[in-house]
Amino acid sequence: MGELVGNKHVEYILSVERRKDDFLSVLMDHLRMNGAYWGLSALDLLGKLDTVDSEDIVSWIMKCQHESGGFGGNIGHDPHVHYTLSAVQVLALFDKLDVLDIDKVTGYVASLQKEDGSFSGDTWGEVDTRFSYIAICCLSILKRLDSMDVEKAVKYIVSCKNMDGGFGCTPGGESHAGQIFCCVGALAITGSLHHIDKDLLGWWLCERQVKSGGLNGRPEKLPDVCYSWWVLCSLIMIDRAHWIDKEKLIKFILNCQDTENGGISDRPDDAADVYHTFFGVAGLSLLEYPGVKAIDPAYALPVNVVNRIFFGRCST
Repeated sequence: MGELVGNKHVEYILSVERRKDDFLSVLMDHLRMNGAYWGLSALDLLGKLDTVDSEDIVSWIMKCQHESGGFGGNIGHDPHVHYTLSAVQVLALFDKLDVLDIDKVTGYVASLQKEDGSFSGDTWGEVDTRFSYIAICCLSILKRLDSMDVEKAVKYIVSCKNMDGGFGCTPGGESHAGQIFCCVGALAITGSLHHIDKDLLGWWLCERQVKSGGLNGRPEKLPDVCYSWWVLCSLIMIDRAHWIDKEKLIKFILNCQDTENGGISDRPDDAADVYHTFFGVAGLSLLEYPGVKAIDPAYALPVNVVNRIFFGRCST
């Protein structure tokens, strides 16, 4: 088994940020806010957040804010709750939440809750349990959960639970590891994990591990590094992480590294990208890999950042 080439990944992330005009960068222009969160979070977990100019990044983030209070994926783009959470998370990384008009951001996020307790992602109205988690996570970081109807939100999430113990994007939707993370994370943040059948869900999640050691998102699918996060986080939050082979998962993640140019891909020998680089590093963090900072499985932020937000102190 190889080792984590952390410095290579740092160089890769920084190089992606410098490429603003190539074809791939243009294609991802609308996701730049999410990309900033993935890349900067990975840098922080690797202990290299100080390699970027925080003032420039904070200035750019604030230029992405819409008059509604929400944030877009880039300057001039429409606001969405997902980009809004990413903006808040990046500001939290830099300890710059004080630049926000908290009431304005809170008002935007809370306005997206529907009568049945669900959340839409933006003004166009698409409903998904991903947006429930995003809204709850964002408002919790801002310490404004009281601005939404938590009871209704929890009731809606529970209505998306399936007979296999998993959760879908809407009631009756197929269980999927990504949706499960969102629902378990939201229930964890709101103190509602008692609604989960932990053994039943744990069994479904541990069955996501395949022979290579990697995890998939649904039965009969290929493994993908990003599920090292979605699946493992959920197992940790329901205290069933010991049901998978952690050493085999570590080996799978490390085998997905580009050891020459840096970055981590979805599967071995595929092209690396910032998304999978973050989730690979985050997965190793959950697996307590040496040299990687601890990450909180519910808030998807380094533990020291979460401690600073809620307890006013830092820890590594």
